[in-house]
Amino acid sequence: MIGGWAGFGMARATIIAASLMPIAAGAAAQDVAMTFDAASRRLETTSPALAAADHAEDAARETAAAVATLRRPVVTASAQYIAYQKTLAVDLTGQKEDARDATQDFLSGIPMTVPPAFQQIASDIVGRIGQALPGLFTAIPDQLSYRYRDDVFRPTVQGVLPLYSGGAIPAIQRGARAAAEIAAARAAQGRDLAQLNLIRVYFGEQAAAALAASARESRDALDRLLSDVRKMEAAGVVAHARTLEAQVARDTAERTWQRAAIAHDGARDDLARLLEVDRVRPTTGLFVVSHPLAPAGSFTGGEARLPQTRQADAAGAVARAGVDLARSRYRPQAFAFGEYNLNRSNALPTEPDWVAGVGVRYTLLSNVDRRHALNAAKANAAAADDAAREARKSAITATLRAWDLVESARRAFLLTDSSLAAAQENLRVQEIAFREGEATMTAVLAAEAALATARTQRAAIAYEYDLALAALLSASGQLDTFADHIAGADIHLPTDARP
Repeated sequence: MIGGWAGFGMARATIIAASLMPIAAGAAAQDVAMTFDAASRRLETTSPALAAADHAEDAARETAAAVATLRRPVVTASAQYIAYQKTLAVDLTGQKEDARDATQDFLSGIPMTVPPAFQQIASDIVGRIGQALPGLFTAIPDQLSYRYRDDVFRPTVQGVLPLYSGGAIPAIQRGARAAAEIAAARAAQGRDLAQLNLIRVYFGEQAAAALAASARESRDALDRLLSDVRKMEAAGVVAHARTLEAQVARDTAERTWQRAAIAHDGARDDLARLLEVDRVRPTTGLFVVSHPLAPAGSFTGGEARLPQTRQADAAGAVARAGVDLARSRYRPQAFAFGEYNLNRSNALPTEPDWVAGVGVRYTLLSNVDRRHALNAAKANAAAADDAAREARKSAITATLRAWDLVESARRAFLLTDSSLAAAQENLRVQEIAFREGEATMTAVLAAEAALATARTQRAAIAYEYDLALAALLSASGQLDTFADHIAGADIHLPTDARP
């Protein structure tokens, strides 16, 4: 981003103007003066992207809180209304034969157990009973069938308590906490990106305003030059060709100013849309710190707090939790369970009043190859660790590169002071010499172009410095100190010289 804006100038202003519509003439909206700090605070409350990142972070933290209680028992209550029918059939054939044989044996022994005087009487009685037995046993059916129909209301309370999960529960909990950290890091990264975009747009409006003001000054200066040349032509001092040359230069400056003004309107619209206001007038100008920053090494060492490295570290924690979860599939699971019938008086005959126990479950054969699943989890963990190391290396590289850009922009800006002063003096001398007839129109026009270039470069390099500083602070995890650098800057470009 910094490299793309480093060559900010009139050509870029022309490209921006081609894709943006100018603010409608006669708009009744009033400018809202806003410092950078005020704009930053407003962005925090109006940015949908920041709000979405915060909601995602809240969701991840709530998910982690939800699985933090996986070791608690699961207690459920249920109620069932059951209508049922039961049919019972009992085969009595064998029992009838056994009863008949036992009865006959018993009767045959009775006469032998009574006194001799009564044995004849007993034999007659036994004979008569024996004759009646076949009819008695015939009346007993060979099979007894019973059918019962009823309905039952069955309210119960059940409970299951995990005793040992093979490491699955702690792995899930660690993974959820790491996912919450990823969401928090993404939210922080979103805030950094939003802040960088605000810096780009806020100070980009300042740069566009400075370019438009420079173009207007050049147009006004060539207006005055054209007026002087026309007077000199009327007095017979210069030829008409010099007037035409001044006219062409003035018209070119007019077109340049119009393009710069449209580009400035577009930049102002971008800032207004970003902050969701009608029109914004920034009051914090482009700035440069004339003295060098602290050494580049002082901005390194804090990579662990960067959002991107935090995401990488948390992703590694998620991957390692996945390894533990894959290992848990090799281990048994133990649990306690219980159930209580709240309507025991109306229970099914086979149902207990209550039941409690413990159980163990072990997967002997799974339709998912557990060895390959574990290998995949280990590979993911290794990839996450490598990504975390790469994120730290990239952060250090980005920090050192941004520090170089800041220092380069600082030195280049300090050189613009002498260039701007020399360009102003050169133009003044060339204008005087032209009026005295000692300089050509071409020299005056070249001096005016050099002055316009110096003014443009001054604003563009200041903008480059601000963007490079923001990139350095972001890469080193210190973007929240950007406002401190604004307050400590000893060079501020004016904001009142606006078109």
